[in-house]
Parts: sequence; structure tokens; C-alpha cells
Amino acid sequence: MSTHAEISKWTLPQLALAKRDGRKLVMLTAYDYSFARVVDDNGVDLVLIGDSLGMVVQGRDSTLPVTIEHIAYHTTAVARGLSRAMLIADLPFQSDATPERALQASIVLLQAGAEMVKLEGAGHKLEVIRFLAERDIPVCAHLGLTPQSVLKFGGYKVQGRDEAAAARLRAEAQAVADAGASMLVLECVPSSLAAAITAAIAIPTIGIGAGPDCDGQVLVLHDFLGIDTGHRKPKFVKDFLADGGSIAGAISAYAAAVRDGSFPDAEHSY
Repeated sequence: MSTHAEISKWTLPQLALAKRDGRKLVMLTAYDYSFARVVDDNGVDLVLIGDSLGMVVQGRDSTLPVTIEHIAYHTTAVARGLSRAMLIADLPFQSDATPERALQASIVLLQAGAEMVKLEGAGHKLEVIRFLAERDIPVCAHLGLTPQSVLKFGGYKVQGRDEAAAARLRAEAQAVADAGASMLVLECVPSSLAAAITAAIAIPTIGIGAGPDCDGQVLVLHDFLGIDTGHRKPKFVKDFLADGGSIAGAISAYAAAVRDGSFPDAEHSY
């Protein structure tokens, strides 16, 4: 099995090998050059420029006001701080409404330094995923609680609790993989459902509030460091700064806990 020290730069083929070999993937968000350097140096494999920046950096109530220009600006800064981790950038609200719009937005983000784009949902987004993948743009899908759909959901709620909703999520997960997604984020879904999806699809799954059986884990940097952003702390968040003693120590502790399977535990799962 590959170890952290053996991988000098993460690539798409290595993500597939990590899934095959059972090597847990460690992901964090980052939004600037300095934090990018710290996460890259302390065991993080994947760095996400999340549209969460709208809430934790800009002070918004949701991710909806974030624009492609915002994501591109932060992507450029973070890319300068990374040498080993793969950089993934969110396609913000409605920038992926059509395949053509998603292509133009993805080109902006890849030219800013991203190596993969992330988009939320299935349905008509399957056409978008297929369109991008056919044009050699790596895509990370995102299912479960999709924050850009907060108005439809009526809040930030766990998804897939009943049998019909769980069956729909399983079908959507297979559909995004079949459409050409290279990775899948599962947010706020019951642990048993996330485990079933992870076992069923060929691409790596990254959990956030989705239990310990995903192929990797992601947290928002500010939540992970216990920074008060004015928003309610989700159940799945653990303050690793309290354990690590420093930012670098917290990141190393998080990476170790993900890899040895001790995070997330039952306390931080649904």
C-alpha cells in the first residue's frame, strides 16, 4: 500500500490506486497561499477551494453569492503554495447550469491552477459531467447535502435517511461515476449508506459527515481549527487544533486520524 512519503505529487491515476489499495485520502479546504503551504507540508493529499469561502471568508449566510471570479482568485493563491497535494476547485452556483457554461468556468479554474473541478448534484448535471470528462477536464461530483441547494432543502439537513431517498442517492452515485466523474464527495448522509455507495462504485468517495467507511475525508479548514465563523458547528466537525497544539500539529493529527480510521468516529457520524 502506498504511504504519504512515497507520493511526491498526487495525480488522477494515483487516486484510483488509492481506492484499489485501501489507502485513505486526506482532504482539507484552503483559501490562501500560506495555509496551502502548511496543509501541503503536513500530510494532506487533496486541497479544495470550496465555495464554503463565501461563509468562512466572506461572512455570507450561504455559498450562493460566490462567483467564479472569487474561486479563481483563491485558486491562484493556493496553487502557489502546493507542491504535492492535488488542487480541486468548486464550480460556484449556476456556473455549471449548462455544459457550455461549465466548460468556460472550468477553463478559468484550470488556468488558475486547479487540477480538478467539483460540481454538485446529479440529474441534468450528468450531462455536464460527461461533457467535461470528454474534454479531459477531471470532475469531482458532490451528492447528499449539496449546499448550493439549501433553498430547496429548506436548510442544511442530513440526506438519504429513508429508504426511497437512500435508493435515489445510490443510483445517483453510480450515475455520476458512469458519466465520467473521477471522485465523489458525500456530505451529510448516514454512515451505512455512504459505506454501501463506497463499496458499489469504482471511484473514490470523500466523506464529510458520511461516516468512516468512505475512501477519504474532507473538512472545512476553519471548522477543523475551531474558528468561530458565526455559523452553527456541524456534528461531523472535530476541533483538531485542541489535540494538535499548533496548526501544523492539528493538520498532522487529522491526517493520521483519517489514515488510521479513528476519524470520523460514531460521535462525528450520522
